[in-house]
Amino acid sequence: MNPKEINVPLPLPPDQPPVVPLPLEALPEPLSAFVADVAERQQCPPDYVAVTALCALSAVVGNKIRVCPKQHDNWAIVPNLWGAVVGGPASSKSPAMGAAMAPLKDMERAAWRVYEQEKADFEAALKLATIEEKQAQDNAKRLNKKGDKEGALEALKSVDKPEEPTRQRLIVNDATIEKLGELLNENPNGLLLVRDELAGWLSKLSGEEGQGDRAFYLECYDGDGRYTFDRIGRGTVDIESTTLAIIGGIQPARIAPLIRGATRGTDDDGLIQRVQLAVWPDIPSRFKWHDVPPDKDIYKAYADCFHRLASLPREGKRARFNDEAQPLFIEWMEELQAEARSGDLHPVIAAHLVKMPKTIAALSLIFELIESGETSISAKSLAMALELADYLRSHSERLYSIVSNSAIKAAKLLLKRKDKLPSPFTTRQIQQKGWSGLSDKYEVSDALTVLLDHHQIRLEAVPNTGGRPSTRFHWTTEAK
Repeated sequence: MNPKEINVPLPLPPDQPPVVPLPLEALPEPLSAFVADVAERQQCPPDYVAVTALCALSAVVGNKIRVCPKQHDNWAIVPNLWGAVVGGPASSKSPAMGAAMAPLKDMERAAWRVYEQEKADFEAALKLATIEEKQAQDNAKRLNKKGDKEGALEALKSVDKPEEPTRQRLIVNDATIEKLGELLNENPNGLLLVRDELAGWLSKLSGEEGQGDRAFYLECYDGDGRYTFDRIGRGTVDIESTTLAIIGGIQPARIAPLIRGATRGTDDDGLIQRVQLAVWPDIPSRFKWHDVPPDKDIYKAYADCFHRLASLPREGKRARFNDEAQPLFIEWMEELQAEARSGDLHPVIAAHLVKMPKTIAALSLIFELIESGETSISAKSLAMALELADYLRSHSERLYSIVSNSAIKAAKLLLKRKDKLPSPFTTRQIQQKGWSGLSDKYEVSDALTVLLDHHQIRLEAVPNTGGRPSTRFHWTTEAK
């Protein structure tokens, strides 16, 4: 017997594709041990800790070393990474990010203390220079009266004014692009933008007034360009090095409009696809109380990674794959490009894939620097990065499914709230509820189509005198 004839309700399919769990073995030992320790103590997804750590480490490397994926070509990649941790308000995003950021924050506090002492020394030296300048001016006046203009000029030039110190910054949270440009000039190796909630930043860039900011941040992703601001009041500001790593948290509902903008072509300049380390893990339904002190040795080994990378000289070095790693990268990239150019993928996903080579090259370099401190990238470091590539791709597919599977999600919402609707009900009655994801006729129509296809509802055409028949929907008797 045909199932359609007996009208048996069918379960709705998942509205989110599955994701690959974080492969801890794809991280260097100091990172994997730290990630596992924090995840267990805080009962948070290890993904949040790992992605934050990788973005923070990429900011420490900055543009000191560039990766050249080809042996002879001059294609060079700055290994700064953009990431996002996606989850609801109870997913422990902020504590996980805070733990991973701890070494970087400690380094910035230490730099602030140095700056405070240098500033005090500067102010004392400036007072002395002011006294010396006054004396030099008096001396220049006497010499000038005597007709010794050259001597007067030399007297004025003899005062050495102290150079004002600049505070070393590693982290920025909220700055205008003009101020961010100044901070990048003062910290030419690059910075890490940290936003506890990325939604506000991304939404601002999506608005009409944020297009100038958006262009600047797009330049910062490449990390190797120059940028010039021309502003009344500030004048002309040249940023010599636009290197910026980014990490932040965001809720699924807040990122959905941005994904829709990218897929529908209103915001399709590749900004979202640049957030390559975006993870949206499953949150365990069970919380287990865990109260043990952090492992000091594990934290020290993790913090040492930051200090070692921070101590690397800024000499313009180039890193390349060694003889074993190069064929692996070529094979992976050729397969990736073939898939991206096949025409079988949504353009947004294809655009995401073609940005992955920078991500893999950056991760490979960071892993090699942690493991050996060398700039010849081994097959082991590349293999770890490629394992993360499969993991990250599964999370990107879940992220982009916000749009493609929104109809299934809306259908589930209707099914969950069936008791809040009359029986039978109409499309208009659903729209009047104002439920998120069911606020316009297209969303409602898509959701009803899913429910009809799965026999959760049946359609009734009601004759209408003098016009087209109206449509009503009944819940199937067996629907739950």
